[in-house]
Amino acid sequence: MALEAPQDRSTMQTKPFAPFTAVLYPSLPKTITSAASETDAGAALRASAISASRGIMNSVIAMRCLGYSVDDPQVIRAMDEFEKLGIEQGDTFRMQPCVSPVWDTAWSLIALRRAGLGRDHPAIRTAVDWLLGEQITSGGDWQVKVPMDSCGGWAFEFDNDTYPDIDDTAVVVLALLEAGDPDRVAPAVKQAVRWCRAMRSTGGTWGAFDKDNTRALVYSLPFADFGAMLDPPSEDVTAHVVEMLAATGSTATDPHVAPGIAYLRREQRPWGSWFGRWGVNHIYGTWCVVSALRALHSCGTAVERATTWLARAQNPDGGWGESCLSYDDESFAGVGESTASQTAWAVHTLQLAGLAANPAAAHGLAWLRERQRGGTWDETEHTGTGFPGDFYINYHLYRHVFPMLALAGESASVPGDAATLQVASTDGELAPAARQHTYA
Repeated sequence: MALEAPQDRSTMQTKPFAPFTAVLYPSLPKTITSAASETDAGAALRASAISASRGIMNSVIAMRCLGYSVDDPQVIRAMDEFEKLGIEQGDTFRMQPCVSPVWDTAWSLIALRRAGLGRDHPAIRTAVDWLLGEQITSGGDWQVKVPMDSCGGWAFEFDNDTYPDIDDTAVVVLALLEAGDPDRVAPAVKQAVRWCRAMRSTGGTWGAFDKDNTRALVYSLPFADFGAMLDPPSEDVTAHVVEMLAATGSTATDPHVAPGIAYLRREQRPWGSWFGRWGVNHIYGTWCVVSALRALHSCGTAVERATTWLARAQNPDGGWGESCLSYDDESFAGVGESTASQTAWAVHTLQLAGLAANPAAAHGLAWLRERQRGGTWDETEHTGTGFPGDFYINYHLYRHVFPMLALAGESASVPGDAATLQVASTDGELAPAARQHTYA
């Protein structure tokens, strides 16, 4: 990034394009060059405002190229926000790609409820209130393919209302049903279900941010320098939505659910696992899908194959692990050093499948107990996925929340004929039953 804006913007060079893209976009080099010499102040201001709403560092680069001073309030604000993503420890400094308060809060609520905290606990009530306040009702880029007038979803971060995502929304709904007052959360849940249904892709599946975002042509764009340009439907997101729909009253024969189940069954790998788009990898994907099938009381042979694969993938030390290498080579599915979060996903999968008393689950829980330190676990590995093959994430709460969920699952009662994943809490309540409210 240049520290000073070029005096003569007409000399700015554009990267030569490949012949194929030059044919498709013959005027693009000229457009890029002319944008840098834009003289319409209003257009430049609009461009910088749009950029600032889409990405921090890109907005700084764009504004500096437009001649904004480093002392300009918009540049200062953007740099302040950028620096907030930094983590300084000792003599090291590293950057986070983003923060994940909505996602973390939703999973924390679910885990705390399973661990016995009642709905009236101050921490539970405060978190529920915060999530309800974070629901997005405005529009966004998703409206290009889904012309609804309002949203109802949640974003991953604090303030990213233009890009709500389906995965967060589904898990937030599960958390609200688990932890919130049924009457109070019902309107928000109904809005969220309506939006998720509308965002369903062709074939009854779901991606994270968009509907039918599958056109590979974008990889031929001249500035496509990143490995993940699309948001196609995935097993884990589809599973979370199916689980949410089950928790709000849908059955396996519901027209919004049945195609999703068929997709999940088709995508099961021959050895029994499922791919995980947003978590590493087959252990995560398998946990997500089994959770959904269990919520619909639709286990059968698919879950049997999954649990058999998990038992085979268990490490000799009793834990489970999988490295990011499995995204490049599926022969490494379920192969890796044991980690707290992946062990918890595997154990919880076995519990949901009715195998809580199985030796594999018992050994996994023993692994977690033996390695707990100060109430939590060490985990240096990256068990979250940003973009497969490009970057992976170490979620700081994964090492605590998911082991807590698995440990709580050891004593929780999961009736064999239950229609949802919800379990009894210590205050004797069940998570709000779908029959109490209509969310269609």
